[in-house]
Amino acid sequence: MPFLTAETTDELDSLATFAGQQIEQVATALHGLSREQIRQTPSASAMSLGALARHVILISESAASRIDAAPGAGVDVERTPAQFQAEGGISPDAVREEDTADSLIAELQQAAGHLTAALRASDPEAEGQYPDQPWFEGRTTWTVRWYALHQIEENARHAGHADILRESIDGKGAYEVNALAAGQQWPPTGW
Repeated sequence: MPFLTAETTDELDSLATFAGQQIEQVATALHGLSREQIRQTPSASAMSLGALARHVILISESAASRIDAAPGAGVDVERTPAQFQAEGGISPDAVREEDTADSLIAELQQAAGHLTAALRASDPEAEGQYPDQPWFEGRTTWTVRWYALHQIEENARHAGHADILRESIDGKGAYEVNALAAGQQWPPTGW
């Protein structure tokens, strides 16, 4: 069951591997869900797994662009203003009509691939410019190392959200969903 992060060799490999693993955990939480289930809001918040996936895709693609562009500012990922607001705010409107669990899993895996490739090709000491967004108020530059750790922190938080949402939808916890996504039985033989 691929639940733990793979072994790493050096700092860049560690940053890339841990960043990618957290995005993969969000993707795994979607495994086997219907269109209706990815839109459910089973907790006190208005967050659905589909909207959360759209948010993680947005922030991961944006981070890859900014890391690739360091020391430049990078470019924002193409979104309409309404999409950006919905995906950035994890609004129910973030889920698109065509979204399915499988399509979101594929987009999350692609976003993880872009982010890990950007990190592996980067200089951890390179500085980039913060986007002009309120949550970065008061800051002007970051190092790739700091931004990578921020991505790990952000996506780990969202992987935890995804675990709670998934368990609230159908009672399946993270270990079980990871096993099922890997084509393994749950519970494992011998338990």
